[in-house]
Amino acid sequence: MRLLDGQVALVTGAGGGIGRGIALRFAEQGAAVALHCRTAGTAAREVASRIEDSGARAVVLEADLRDEDACRELVREAAAWGGGLTALVNNAGVQPVQPLPGMTAAQWRAVVDTNLGSVFACTQAAAELMRPGGSVTHIASVEAGHPAPEHAHYSASKAAIVAHARAAALEYGPYGIRVNTVSPGLIDREGLAAAWPEGVERWVRKAPLGRLGRPEDVADACVFLASPLASWVTGHDLVVDGGVSARPTW
Repeated sequence: MRLLDGQVALVTGAGGGIGRGIALRFAEQGAAVALHCRTAGTAAREVASRIEDSGARAVVLEADLRDEDACRELVREAAAWGGGLTALVNNAGVQPVQPLPGMTAAQWRAVVDTNLGSVFACTQAAAELMRPGGSVTHIASVEAGHPAPEHAHYSASKAAIVAHARAAALEYGPYGIRVNTVSPGLIDREGLAAAWPEGVERWVRKAPLGRLGRPEDVADACVFLASPLASWVTGHDLVVDGGVSARPTW
């Protein structure tokens, strides 16, 4: 028996690397998957085709999650397609690089409002439709507690997402809905080693497990949190970073 048999899941940002990995893993574990995208429609449709070829159900839904009403409509569409909604993975987000000195309020809001606003609106809409046993997982980051230079807006948004999950776990727990976060470390993607060789080398050298993360590593954590195996887990931040955050900083 697969871990997510009978579930209907919505994965936001499913056209990108981590979102793609989550969608594929959820389908492998038996879930029908609604894949959200904003601009990566071609990539999301390719993932949906792979899922359908495996015998599972998938649909691609496009929405601009910077718009609160679009978030709520996306959730309603996913639930209508699936005949209900049992799991939401809030993965969509942006990660620009901008030094804090000189950062404008508009640049700050563009990241915080996108990353945090969509989590708020999608979670609230999903919780209204879910029955007891439903789960919501936010994709945060190790940068929530360990900010990187020129990522002040991103790190702040991810720290807020962790706090949101804990608050939501308190308030939605009485309804039987669990809310958690997964905080990935550096996840490999095509071209990363060529574009940032010193960063990749530094991460691998510091990681006790000696490698970068893979989208599947994050996906497996999300599957666990959405599954019955995590039925008594809520308000938790599951760090998936190969052990980097366990290293001393002095």
